[in-house]
Amino acid sequence: MTLDLISSARAFGGEQRVYRHASSATGTPMEFSAFLPGQALRGEACPTLVYLSGLTCTWENVTTKGGYQRMAADCGLIVIAPDTSPRGEGVADDAAYDLGQGAGFYLDATEKPWAPHFRMESYIAEELPSLLLDTLPVWDTAIGITGHSMGGHGALTLAMKHPELFRTVSAFAPIVNPSTCPWGEKALSAYLGTDRAAWRHHDACALVESRGWQGDILIDQGSADGFLDEQLRPWAFDEACRKAGVPLTLRMQGGYDHSYYFVSTFLADHLEWHAERLTG
Repeated sequence: MTLDLISSARAFGGEQRVYRHASSATGTPMEFSAFLPGQALRGEACPTLVYLSGLTCTWENVTTKGGYQRMAADCGLIVIAPDTSPRGEGVADDAAYDLGQGAGFYLDATEKPWAPHFRMESYIAEELPSLLLDTLPVWDTAIGITGHSMGGHGALTLAMKHPELFRTVSAFAPIVNPSTCPWGEKALSAYLGTDRAAWRHHDACALVESRGWQGDILIDQGSADGFLDEQLRPWAFDEACRKAGVPLTLRMQGGYDHSYYFVSTFLADHLEWHAERLTG
């Protein structure tokens, strides 16, 4: 499998790149952004952080609004930002923003019409890491994952399901209990069907209870987030972590909302947090 370089721009001694490739997991072209610090440009293997975006987003949102490149350069950290779903003609979609293209929920769909292309867990946890290891100077024992909102859900669930791959995990305003919130119930029933037992394999609260986690977890949540009470409810994950004995730092950030103003304020903290743990 080959990567096509779409764009490249110099930043803080490294390069911000965008790649496209044909995906066997989704059966579509997929794009992702990759920040390579100076060390990576010189061919040195670097720790890597995967950032998963939220509903309606692509790789572009965090790449242009996150402001993480300086910290990534300082930490010698590769940052990968994939898309949120397969896209294109022939790919199933929905008129609503919270289902279909832009709303893949980082799972492998089993229901029609989504199953042929919506295989985002296989893409993020299998195909993309293999591709990165084959083509970029990624340190294979030092990969972390983070994300925002739906991407925070993806980061938490994929880390706990694939601990041999993801060594660290954090999140921004994640959907922690999709089995019991409107966004999650809509998506999980559409993609996986009505068997709620199957939903638990994609629910961070259920997964931390059944699988635990090998390290600590960092979550930032804005107290002025309009989705806090109905969709996010981080206190449910806090309680689940306490029961499972998993160390969680849940930082409620006063006055912050759900936007990239919030994410960009604390994203450098998360990069530094991951880099410290990935490099030992």
